[in-house]
Amino acid sequence: MVMHSKIKLPMPNDGVRAVATPVAREPLLQQQDAAAPPQPHEAGDGQPLDAAGARVASSFPWLPAAGFAYLTFSSGMALHRCWPDQGDVAFVVSAYADLLLLFWCLRRYERAEPGSSLREWLKLAVWLLTSALTLLFSYKVAAVMPAAVAAVVWVMGLATICGGFLAFFCFQKKT
Repeated sequence: MVMHSKIKLPMPNDGVRAVATPVAREPLLQQQDAAAPPQPHEAGDGQPLDAAGARVASSFPWLPAAGFAYLTFSSGMALHRCWPDQGDVAFVVSAYADLLLLFWCLRRYERAEPGSSLREWLKLAVWLLTSALTLLFSYKVAAVMPAAVAAVVWVMGLATICGGFLAFFCFQKKT
């Protein structure tokens, strides 16, 4: 339903003139239901189906694949540069393995059923892997800094780990 309201506009010759303008009484856009959007179903062979039952064409995830390729190439180059030093090799290999496990756990976490015990275990694994990565990089950065700056690096790393623990496990989102 549209109603008209009168707006007074100043006119140059005859003073003020009233002009009728439409005013919407109903929302212009239909409201969406608060329910979750319909999820595609799977066929017997695991292929996703849309709402009409037709197969949905699966596309290759180019962006994650490109990120994985870059991470692998970069780690390989770092290994090539630091090959004789066993400590640096261990750092590169452990950081690479940690990142791979972290990305795998994050992907599983996103696909896990909300509220499931698997999701809680994956949240713990994600926190532990990010904490290990933070400690690993804090160690490497602090090793090349003066003592005062190294202390700041360690405090910031530990504060990040503690903040992550609080965010993941202590402050739950209320729905």
